[in-house]
Amino acid sequence: QWVYNILEKKAEADRIIYENPDPCNGFVLVPDLKWNQNQVRLHLLSLKGCCLSEGNPEEMSTFEAVAKRFGVPGSQLRIYLHYQPSYYHLHVHFTALSYDAPGSSVERAHLLTDVIDNLALDSTYYQKRALTFALRADELLLKKFQEAGRV
Repeated sequence: QWVYNILEKKAEADRIIYENPDPCNGFVLVPDLKWNQNQVRLHLLSLKGCCLSEGNPEEMSTFEAVAKRFGVPGSQLRIYLHYQPSYYHLHVHFTALSYDAPGSSVERAHLLTDVIDNLALDSTYYQKRALTFALRADELLLKKFQEAGRV
């Protein structure tokens, strides 16, 4: 519900850094709740309203402009999605490479450029591909897998 409240501007509208209102390719960019904006690290979330774009140049240049606003060159950005996500609504993390963000490790994070390239090669890539992911011992999903005899 938190994501929908932001997208519908029922909550945290004052925290929106950038918004593209396009019905399908639109997104909002907001600071991640874990980032107090006083630290040197950069941690932003891009929340999509509907579907994953094909990485159109307008979106990518917008991401670069936002990165410049925070003084982080594009070459120093880590832009990624989680799998398994912390909540099931497409969201993209932007972090400075100098910040070792929780969840940005290889077993959980998938670089946005890789996702876009994979979908460009085969639009059903992620329907065919098994994705490996790590779970903490206290996660409910791990318990479900254990109950099902999958781990």
